[in-house]
Amino acid sequence: MDIASAYIESIKKQFWYYKTIAEKAIDQLEESQLFSQLGNENNSIAIIINHLYGNMLLRWTDFLTTDGEKEWRNRDAEFENPPTSKRELMLRWEAGWACLFNALEEITPDNLTTIIYIRNEGHTVTEAINRQLAHYPYHIGQIVFAAKQLKNAEWESLSIPKNKSAEYNTEKFAAEKQQRNFIDEALNKLRKRGV
Repeated sequence: MDIASAYIESIKKQFWYYKTIAEKAIDQLEESQLFSQLGNENNSIAIIINHLYGNMLLRWTDFLTTDGEKEWRNRDAEFENPPTSKRELMLRWEAGWACLFNALEEITPDNLTTIIYIRNEGHTVTEAINRQLAHYPYHIGQIVFAAKQLKNAEWESLSIPKNKSAEYNTEKFAAEKQQRNFIDEALNKLRKRGV
């Protein structure tokens, strides 16, 4: 596989991994906790999801042909009035991710160096993807952190549980060496847990 094709495959897995991590955190919460704010300056998980939804529709709609900032977006409103039910919130979540994954299907090795614009600033397609691949995990980290704070002692770890690193490493080094993306294993484990 050439480097460009490997990159495209890798970024799809990365986005899928972060989507899944957020969902596993959200699934641990009561519906009301999605709307809780941990301090005056913090956004609720619902607000973060609403912002991600707006950003995903904005950046990935007509990704290769229009500016990544659209006239129809009201970014400030994304932080003010999120949906009021988990069902509606998760419909937006899925719609945003569907827009992203549909756009990624249009990416080919030949168009990775094509110039597209975000707020009138030129980016290669690769740069624009990397920009979003940095942005979304930033907010997903906020979702996971807030969920962990809300669940406290009832929190179920999404990665290597506390005080289990040595056990984890023993298991890893007991296996044969092989070339694979760490995300493959992580996604398989998350799928087994119900994703």
